[in-house]
Amino acid sequence: MIEHPQARYIIDTLTKGGFIAYYAGGWVRDLLLQHESDDIDIATNAPPETIQALFPYTVPIGIAFGIILVIIDHHQYEVATFRQDIEYKDGRRPSRIEFATAIEDAKRRDFTINGMFYDPIQNQILDYVGGQEDLKKKIIRAIGNPHQRIKEDRLRMIRAIRLVCRFNFTIERETEEAIRFHAKEIFPSVAIERIYQEFTKGHDFHKLPQMLLQLHAYGLLETIFPTLENISLATIEERLKPTKRYPVEAPVIAFLLPLFPQFTLQNQLDLCKKLKLSTSDQQFVSYFYYLRHLGKADKWSWAHAYANPLCDLCLQILGVDHSQQRGELHDAIERIRNKNPVVKSSDLMNAGVLPGKKMGELLKEAEKISINENINDPQAIIGRLDTFSK
Repeated sequence: MIEHPQARYIIDTLTKGGFIAYYAGGWVRDLLLQHESDDIDIATNAPPETIQALFPYTVPIGIAFGIILVIIDHHQYEVATFRQDIEYKDGRRPSRIEFATAIEDAKRRDFTINGMFYDPIQNQILDYVGGQEDLKKKIIRAIGNPHQRIKEDRLRMIRAIRLVCRFNFTIERETEEAIRFHAKEIFPSVAIERIYQEFTKGHDFHKLPQMLLQLHAYGLLETIFPTLENISLATIEERLKPTKRYPVEAPVIAFLLPLFPQFTLQNQLDLCKKLKLSTSDQQFVSYFYYLRHLGKADKWSWAHAYANPLCDLCLQILGVDHSQQRGELHDAIERIRNKNPVVKSSDLMNAGVLPGKKMGELLKEAEKISINENINDPQAIIGRLDTFSK
């Protein structure tokens, strides 16, 4: 495990200031599992105001919860004051906090394997919740009462499934029962963006299909996507089979679409809006749908499809070899990409066509003739256009 010098500088600065400072959470877990991790969070008994005073570049991203973002050499690290959370009301965040000891801070966290600290100065693991033992047993166990941990933040149910799939662990019995009990309670306390972030993290470790299957097995997937209610686990598994061949570059939404084989393009775009996806994701969905349904279209349609920057990725996802047809359309594809058609607006103007809607229609007709009939002589094409052929 490589320790970031910037993170170590934060630890050393806090220690020299007379405070305790440890690495916390997932980085400690990954250290013990000998997995590389860039997810370095720091926990300390220094108050937020002191953290801000000790470092020149900080952002108070959650000062009410004792969380300060410290920026060192363009690297960002969350530095949080040890705390205990008091009275959760919305299933997402506490109504208030109290600054506390490292032990109390550990006991407010989600799972035992995420509740450990590491003191890099003493080279010592501080484990107040039995995380090391559960790592050895390959168990995901909630810290304390699992029902209480889940009610504090219902996203923890999805996070547990993600960790199970990432590390090939199992969920401890009481924690498993609590997840099944609360599976229908994700909304409204959890924002859909946070759920999609969990999907993205699962995708980053190439475990998203397994994660979706496990979520369905626990009754969570149908809560997120109600149209999947009463769909058997075997059916979900069958729908996800094609994703085994998907390239790693495929976006998260590509792995979700097979869950809904009956969806029209509008349904898919509505799904994107529900998940609050980016414009680029929506463009992917639209193009992928278009490519899948292009079928026996003319050469012009295929040339434009091949010219799209998303084409290679989408063909890999579809598992289709179009190399022969693409080769035959190579010149046309390059002309489309370079916006260099055989018949240009200047050619039509020379033939007496004025700029406007009609010219646009004729340029499109000319390009279709050029590609579909493999004609590269502008005058020959112009002579075939409706305006000039009568």
